[in-house]
Formats: sequence, structure tokens, C-alpha cells
Amino acid sequence: MQRHPVACRAGGLAALLVLICGAASAAPLDLSLPGSARSTAQVEADQDSYAFPTGPWADGMLPVDEATGHITRRAWSVPGAVTPTALMAPLRDQLTQAGFDVLLDCADTQCGGFDFRYGIEALDAPEMQVDLFDFRALTAVRDGAQVFVLTSRGAGAGHIQIVTATPEGAAPLVVSGAAGAAPDSASAGPPPPAGSLADQLDRAGHAVLPDLDFGSGSSDLTEGTYPALAALAAYLSAHPDRRVALVGHTDAVGALDGNIALSRRRAQSVLERLVDRHG
Repeated sequence: MQRHPVACRAGGLAALLVLICGAASAAPLDLSLPGSARSTAQVEADQDSYAFPTGPWADGMLPVDEATGHITRRAWSVPGAVTPTALMAPLRDQLTQAGFDVLLDCADTQCGGFDFRYGIEALDAPEMQVDLFDFRALTAVRDGAQVFVLTSRGAGAGHIQIVTATPEGAAPLVVSGAAGAAPDSASAGPPPPAGSLADQLDRAGHAVLPDLDFGSGSSDLTEGTYPALAALAAYLSAHPDRRVALVGHTDAVGALDGNIALSRRRAQSVLERLVDRHG
């Protein structure tokens, strides 16, 4: 199965991600978060790995550096309509002041947009939410330690996720300024959402349209009634401030470029059906 970004229309989601992999020679790093930040998730594993992005998505791939060790994934919410740039600036300053060198510093489309976002690992919504059209990303290194930061926003709140990768003997990352108790750390996130399409969009930030039918090799929707498409149209009508990305899938037969082009045409066909048949 090949998944391709294809067309965009609607949704405000929020997030900030900080990720660090420490080296034994690195001094402790204390990253200060906004005082209003509230803990929403914490998951730990003694032996795990995390892929740090070292550049934007390009030529069908995301360059990464795999780090292993004690991995901690934490998330916070931050009230207020702060911008990704405003969230990123103090964290970038703290990292550079602590002696980190910046390897990657980009914004949404510069990073690679949809492909970049889904090329990195993040906790599931609602703990971690990312607006595909409005985020910033940064990777920094110091003496073998690596830090990845992702910032975004949504309606009324931002989200912060911090993931640490600490090899044996390395100095830990300390995060301060976050209020609220951490939830149960046994689970890496909520289970897949159940219920209506609207429930899935609100709870997880994504949903599948399972009943769409395209002719083999065709980009045109066949004639007929599609309840999932009607549900999506109703959701967008009820929430005119939301944006959604339409993401197409194809099989793995044929050339990648051709399948990407087909996926984009299919997404456009869905968009046109939403407009023409559902207003």
C-alpha cells in the first residue's frame, strides 16, 4: 500500500514537539516551558529508539538519525492562540544558549508538509495535534546529544510533546514550568476512535472514508451515494472553521510518480464531489 498526500481543505490543530537524545558527555539540559503548560501524557521505555529528522522531506524520503536508549515521551497543552514561531523561539534560544548547533529549522511546507509530518513519530491526538499547514520544526545537536522540536497551534490551545532518548550514563533532559499531574504512563496513547466520522475527527484528528469507489486506474468517483462523504460534508458544514486534508491511497503496482499523480487526481475528484453534490 502506498500513501500519498493529495489535496487539502480545512482544520486547526495544535502541537509542540521537543525531542532530545543525550550523550554521556553532555551536561544536563533544563528546558523551560510556559508556566501555563499542563501535562497530558507520559510514556517511558527502558530500551527503545526514535528517528530524529535531520532535514526536510525530499525525493520521497525523510533523512533521519536513529537514536536508541531510554525513551520518554511526554505531552502538554498550552492555552492561548500562540503561533508556532512564538512557541519555537524560546526553545531554540535555550538550546543554542546551552551549546546546541541547529541542523534543521523549517516551517510547514519548507519541511515537506504532510510527508514530513507523517514521516515523524508523534503521540496520538488529543495529546499531540499538528496543523499540517502551520507548524515549525527544529533539530539541534551537541556532543552527540540530539534535540527535535515541533511547534503548532489550534483553536484556543497549543500542544507540547517532548521525547527524550537517553543512552546509559547520559545526562537526563529536565523540563520545567509545566503544571498538572501526568496521566497513566502504561499506554502510548488512546485506542483507535470508534463512533461516527465526526467523533473520529474530533477525538483522533483523522478518519477513513471507507466506501469511496473509483474505477480501476481511474481518478473519477463512480456514480452512487457515499454515506461517508455525506458525513464529511455535514461535518464541514457544521464546523466551517475546520480544515481537513484529503489523503489518497493506491496499490503498489506501477511507478511511484504515476501513483502519486493518480492519488492527487482522486483527491481532487472527492473535493469536486463535496462541492458539486453537497455544497
